[in-house]
Amino acid sequence: MTVVAARLRGARTALTRVSLTPMLVRVGIFLSVLAGLVLAYPAEVLLGRSFGGLLLVAVLPALSPRRVWPTFAALVTVGGWLVATDGYGRPIALWRLLAVAAVLYLTHTLCALAAVLPYDAVVDPELIVRWLLRAAAVLLATSVLGVLLVELAAVGDGRGIQAATVVGLALAAVVTAFLGWLLRRK
Repeated sequence: MTVVAARLRGARTALTRVSLTPMLVRVGIFLSVLAGLVLAYPAEVLLGRSFGGLLLVAVLPALSPRRVWPTFAALVTVGGWLVATDGYGRPIALWRLLAVAAVLYLTHTLCALAAVLPYDAVVDPELIVRWLLRAAAVLLATSVLGVLLVELAAVGDGRGIQAATVVGLALAAVVTAFLGWLLRRK
């Protein structure tokens, strides 16, 4: 019983020391996961009894961003996308696909930020703003490139798909080489 009492005292102490900024980041995680689930799943699933389970999926990464829960939430979101397109026959819309991808990236980057912020951290708001601006720049660049590649795939008699694949693979190789260079730069 003393172990349980000690853990409860530790949890109470931690709750009294929580600062606003780390909590707002965790609220952002919850909202971004929930937005991804709402975008991915069909309305029939969201209005059913499984919505409570989806809320739990959104809460878990916010509570524990260092564990497996952000990955779990991303997989549940992707599963919802597959259920909506294959099981419910929802047509694939580019805006919805880009929105789900953007929300997944936002969840990922907010979880990375929350993982390094202690609950009681005093954080300069400029740090959060810079973090979110960097995420917005990545999302904008990715969305523009994604739309261009989709348009390139629509060119010609199906040969555009092959060209888009080659461009995508070349871009992936360039990004990988750049990241490797950044790691060796230290």
